[in-house]
Amino acid sequence: MNLRRLAFVAPAWLYLIVFYLYPLATNVRMGFQDFTVSSFYTGVAPFAGLRNYREVLRDPAFAGTVTNTVLFTAGSLLFQFGIGLALAVFFRRNFPLNGVLRSLLLVPWLLPLVVSGTAWRWILETDSGVLNRSLLSLHLIDEPVPWLASTSVALTAVTLVNIWVGIPFNMVILYGGLQSIPDELYEAAQLDGAGAWRRFRHITLPLLRPVTSVVLTLGLIYTLKVFDVIMVLTQGGPADSSQTLTTFSYDLSFQQLAFGHGAAVGNLLIVVAVVFAIGYLRAERRSS
Repeated sequence: MNLRRLAFVAPAWLYLIVFYLYPLATNVRMGFQDFTVSSFYTGVAPFAGLRNYREVLRDPAFAGTVTNTVLFTAGSLLFQFGIGLALAVFFRRNFPLNGVLRSLLLVPWLLPLVVSGTAWRWILETDSGVLNRSLLSLHLIDEPVPWLASTSVALTAVTLVNIWVGIPFNMVILYGGLQSIPDELYEAAQLDGAGAWRRFRHITLPLLRPVTSVVLTLGLIYTLKVFDVIMVLTQGGPADSSQTLTTFSYDLSFQQLAFGHGAAVGNLLIVVAVVFAIGYLRAERRSS
């Protein structure tokens, strides 16, 4: 009987070990080694201790990259959650084509990120992009905006695209949470004279708090590791203005061939994600 159970569990464990635990352990190890191109051929990578981390932290681009990551993550989470919650509340009502519209709003989430990034790169193109042409025709701007080529706008552009990608996820999870709130509570509050805002503030938000914690925690972890969208749109440029820790790690590893430094940045990202995940789990235990 135990062998049967093991036979069912073994493929899952094998998958986790090969595709998750082994790469994670390798990346952690590389962060403490002087791993260069020659290390792939010789198999020799001297132990460097914390030198990679010290050099990464002293890198002139690191402070700006951290700032970009914070702004990108905070902006994405704020608007993804806000718009997702608004859409979830809107779709809680019964009206014709409700299900069809909800299904269509899932398209950005279902598309591969490379496809989404390529489409948005065409939309945001300076001279022939749909967005600039539309804004010019509506006389909202006097000249085309270099969305992906300006150091002052590029980070905003990639953040907007990431918000568009993440809204469906927030909407679906929050909509599921709203469906679990009994209608009787709203009816009783309405009979007591509570308006729409008071019902939302005193019923919806408190009862939606567990779902909100899940959405924000998962959204934070996901946004911290966003790579595809930024690489397709700007590659972290121009002049590192849209560079985040994920693209910075890629640049160190595969452009500058400083694999130890790139692994160190990746390990810092892992630590941040784990800290927030542990904080979420502890908060959930206290609330339960």
